[in-house]
Amino acid sequence: MFSLVSRHAFTMTFLFLSVSLPLFAQAASKDEIDTNVEVALEQFYKESPAGKRLASRARGMLVFPKVVKAGIGIGGEYGEGALLEGGRTVEYYNTASASIGFQLGAQVKSQIILFMTEDALDTFRSSDGWEAGVDGSVAVVEFGSGGEISSNSAQEPIIGFIFSNKGLMFNLTFEGSKMSKIER
Repeated sequence: MFSLVSRHAFTMTFLFLSVSLPLFAQAASKDEIDTNVEVALEQFYKESPAGKRLASRARGMLVFPKVVKAGIGIGGEYGEGALLEGGRTVEYYNTASASIGFQLGAQVKSQIILFMTEDALDTFRSSDGWEAGVDGSVAVVEFGSGGEISSNSAQEPIIGFIFSNKGLMFNLTFEGSKMSKIER
């Protein structure tokens, strides 16, 4: 049975999320997404020359330049990005997730998912809402000294990078994030 404090906390959380997440999650235009993707890739390549080399071998690259996460006990995450093949945008996607647990604050991060094999890319593109950890496992890469990448991570069919964490939360995972195609 909910105590008065628990009900109040739940109500405040619900109100915060219902007001703040739509502000963060306003739909971007095709040109805005493309521009933000270019900026995110420039930053990624600057931070990790090894990531750039790996990206050049990828069959496809899904780039979410701004993923916003906010929460007070109950949280949500949303971002829009583009799927690139051969350096050109072929489709637009969003990523969204919800979470319950100890969390307080907000953060903005960039995410890049590399599809290293044609099979991994085809599976992603043929899905109707692809969920990380369910429809495909994403090996999250942590940069070593000098921005190098472990050789084990470089062998995976789907490789993910999370960078530019700014804010009060910290969560380096793709698990539970659902990616869906959007029209732009």
